Amino acid sequence: MSLFAQDSKTGFVMPALKPQSPLAGMHGNHVGIRVPEYEAAVKWYTEKLDFRIIHEWPYADEKLAYLAPANNNDFWIEILAEGKLKNKVKYDDLGKSLEDGGYHHLCLHVNDLDQTLKELKKRGVSIVGEPFYLEAITRKLAFFQDPWGNMIELAEVVKK
Repeated sequence: MSLFAQDSKTGFVMPALKPQSPLAGMHGNHVGIRVPEYEAAVKWYTEKLDFRIIHEWPYADEKLAYLAPANNNDFWIEILAEGKLKNKVKYDDLGKSLEDGGYHHLCLHVNDLDQTLKELKKRGVSIVGEPFYLEAITRKLAFFQDPWGNMIELAEVVKK
């Protein structure tokens, strides 16, 4: 039995799972995005990206929501709004954005990058730089930011 198997979705040869690990129940769930205005953020993510509202709730002086992509329940964005926060830097150059430490972006898989970009541009979403192919990971990639400076990557797996 091989310790590695090619994953049909990612195209990568994946190391064996570790079901015996004491942390085997840990898996990705959501990314929290801090924004100044709740209604504006929920509107942007639902209208520009077709995300669905899964759940909304208040916490202290903040408003929060879980949002999920149009056709996927496995990954969510948590909107954390209101309260006091600093403005993020807006980029028009991907290289410049890589000069900052810490969190950089979240990534969404797409089936057709060109078609997705065409639709996002039609909806008024500004793309950061030009789309590009990264051979080392066999992906076509593109980046954009939400109105509050949060970077989002789009990735299409290119089958060889």
